Amino acid sequence: MSDPSTALPSDPRRVTSAGERPRVVIVGGGPGGYEAALTAARHGAETVLLEERGIGGAAVITDVVPSKSLIATADVLDQVAGSQELGIRDADTGAAPTAHTLNVDLSAVNRRVLGLAAAQSADIRTSLVEAGVQVVDARGRLDGPDRVQALGPDGEEIGRFEADVILLAVGARPRELDSAPCDGERILNWTQLYALDQLPEHLIVVGSGVTGAEFASAYRALGSEVTLVSSRQKVLPGTDADAADVLEHAFTRRGVTVRSRSRAATARREGDGVAVTLTTGEEISGSHVLMALGGIPWTADLGLWTAGVRERESGHIETDRVSRTSVRGIYAAGDCTGVYPLASVAAMQGRIAMHHALGDAVSPLIAAQVSSAIFTSPEIAVVGVSEQDVRSGAASGEVLVLGLDTNPRAKMQGITEGFVKLIVRPGSHTVIGAVVVAPRASELILPYTLAVAHRLTAEQVAGTFTVYPSLTGSLAEVARQRVLDDAT
Repeated sequence: MSDPSTALPSDPRRVTSAGERPRVVIVGGGPGGYEAALTAARHGAETVLLEERGIGGAAVITDVVPSKSLIATADVLDQVAGSQELGIRDADTGAAPTAHTLNVDLSAVNRRVLGLAAAQSADIRTSLVEAGVQVVDARGRLDGPDRVQALGPDGEEIGRFEADVILLAVGARPRELDSAPCDGERILNWTQLYALDQLPEHLIVVGSGVTGAEFASAYRALGSEVTLVSSRQKVLPGTDADAADVLEHAFTRRGVTVRSRSRAATARREGDGVAVTLTTGEEISGSHVLMALGGIPWTADLGLWTAGVRERESGHIETDRVSRTSVRGIYAAGDCTGVYPLASVAAMQGRIAMHHALGDAVSPLIAAQVSSAIFTSPEIAVVGVSEQDVRSGAASGEVLVLGLDTNPRAKMQGITEGFVKLIVRPGSHTVIGAVVVAPRASELILPYTLAVAHRLTAEQVAGTFTVYPSLTGSLAEVARQRVLDDAT
C-alpha cells in the first residue's frame, strides 16, 4: 500500500457545478458500506447504497453480532460452571455447578441470537433512511468506472446509477473445501450454525484461527464435546505466543481436545454424524463439523474488469491507506480489501474513503493503532507492536509482563488465568504495543490503544489513577515496572 500524507486532496472523478450535489454509490451494506453511506450523507452527498443480503452485511447478519451474542451466553455458563471457588452451590443437591449440571436450550439461544441480528440490521436501515440515504435491496456490480448496475435475485438488471464516487464494500464469504462441502446440517460453515436446534454432541472444529478458537471455546462452555483440528503447532497462529499458551491451557482444563499439526483432508456425512479424515489417513468421528478456514472476498462477479480496478492474486481489491483503488474515484473498504478482517477497520476505511473523496483533510489508516480482540474464554486483545516484532528485530522495544494472579479484583472474581503485557520504546518509554489476556480484555485494551495512538509513555500510564480494586489496576501496575527499573 502507498503511504499518503495526513492531509490529502480529494479525489472526485469530476468537479460538480456550483450547488450540485455529488452522487456517491456504495456497493455493500456492511460496516464499511453503511458507515461510508452515513458519512457521505452528512457531507451533503446524494447517497445510494446497494445491498442484497441484508443491511449490516455479514458482520451483523451472520458473523460478528450473532457469534458474539452466542459467545455471551457461553460466557455466562462458563462463569457459573467455574463459580464453585466462590462458594456457589446447587440449591437442591448442594453440589458445585459444572458444565454438566447446566442445560442449554440451543434453539432458544439461536432465536435470540438471530433476533438480535435482525434488530440491529433494522436499526441501521432506519439510521440510513433518516440520514437521507437511498437504500436499494439489490446486488451492485460495476458497469464501467462511473456506473453501477443494480441486479435482482436472478441476476437481471433492475436499475443503473451514475456516480461521482463509488465505494466497494462487498465483504467476504466462508472458505470451504471441495472435499468437505457444507450442507448446513452436519457439515457447517460459521453462517450456518444458527440453524441448529440442538446442541452438537461432539463438534469437530477444523481451523484454529480466530473463528475456530472462538467457536471451540463457546461450544465447550455450552456443553458440547469439542475437538479442534489445528494445522499449526499452536492455536491462534500469528497471535501473541504467551496468549496462545494461556488459551491452550484453558482449553485443556475445560476438556477441549486440540489436535495440533493435523490437517483435514475431507469431511463427510456418516449416519447421524460426520467423519473427518486427516491427511495422515486418521479419522475423527463426531456429530457435527465446523469448517473455520477463513474467508474469500466477494469480488468474483463485481465487474472490476469493466472499470480496470486492480485486485491481488487472492481476489482482494488493491487499496492504499485512504481506501483508494487503482481507479480514480473508486474506493474499497472492508474484508474485500484484505487489510484486516475486522468490522472496526471496515467502518474506519469507509469513513476515511468518504472524507477523502468529498474534500475533507483525512488521516490515513495507521495499522499500528488498530486494536483487535479474540472472544475466547479468556479473551485476548492486542494493539500495536508485538513481542514477536521485537524478538525478530522488526521493532526496537522492551517487553513488560504482569500476571493477573497478583490482582486483587482477579482474586475476588476467581480469575486464575491471564496477564497484561506492555511494549515500550527503549529510552523514551513510549508505549508502542500491548496484549491483555483476561475476561473482558476487549474492553480493557482501550487505555493501551489510546496510549499507542497518542504516544503516551509508560510513566504517564503508571501515573494515571485506577479504581481499586479493578483489573485496570494491572494496566498501570505493569507500567510501573519500567518506572521502578529506572529508579533502581
